[in-house]
Amino acid sequence: MNLNLHVPTPQEYFQSLVQSDEHFPLLEAAISLGQDEEPTLDVQEVLAKVDHLCARLKRRIPADAAAMHKLRMLNQFFFVDMGFSVNSNNYYDPENSYVASVLRTRRGIPISLAVLWLELAHHLGLAATGVSFPGHFLVKVSLSQGQVVIDPLNGQSLSREELAERLEPLRQSGMGEDLIPLGLFLQGAEPRDIVARMLRNLKEIHTTQEDWPRVLAVLDRLVVLLPGAWESYRDRGLVRAELGQLEGAVADLENYLQNAEYPPDHAAITERLEELRDADR
Repeated sequence: MNLNLHVPTPQEYFQSLVQSDEHFPLLEAAISLGQDEEPTLDVQEVLAKVDHLCARLKRRIPADAAAMHKLRMLNQFFFVDMGFSVNSNNYYDPENSYVASVLRTRRGIPISLAVLWLELAHHLGLAATGVSFPGHFLVKVSLSQGQVVIDPLNGQSLSREELAERLEPLRQSGMGEDLIPLGLFLQGAEPRDIVARMLRNLKEIHTTQEDWPRVLAVLDRLVVLLPGAWESYRDRGLVRAELGQLEGAVADLENYLQNAEYPPDHAAITERLEELRDADR
């Protein structure tokens, strides 16, 4: 009897998590990103640690407490008692995007802190969602008194005026945001989109450092997570070319040109593709 069981690779495990939008496991998927840096990371162990935090918090709050009271107690627990905050000393450290590391150091960036905060909020029964606000990920909670938008770095509630002020640099840059109502920037983010934003943060960090193997690992996940986002195939093809993986680079760039609708860089990518084909002959 053959008892050899296939142990999924980090990529296979991630793919199994993100197959469907129904009951998308945001926290588990976010934790699993750390397996690119630490392949032996035990995701279930990290989930258990978060569950322990949730249990500690719930013991402090009466089950029939009002939502506003739950929100205040959550922020007290998360930001004051547990001391979760921004890693201002090394904001662009990739570790800030890995939930297991954030849980250990209590330091992160808005989106990784938000993922943990949202898990605690959901355990309390709060109607909380993430918000893909430009430049700074936020969270919001729907209460009977109205909607509260919160900065996940410190628990501060943000007024419409403060939110509009945060948009002002973008409006001044001429990106057209002055034509978009503030409310559209405050739509709830889907879990798949939250994980995609985490991956894009990592991609930007690793690209700045020209760490192509790590960029490739991130792009592999983005292709799995958003299979219709053809620019990820383009980017992966270019990175594979940097790493000398010519066959894979050609396949990715061909895929991009065949499927992307009216890509503005069609001529440049076509030229690069021909260069790679010549080099691969």
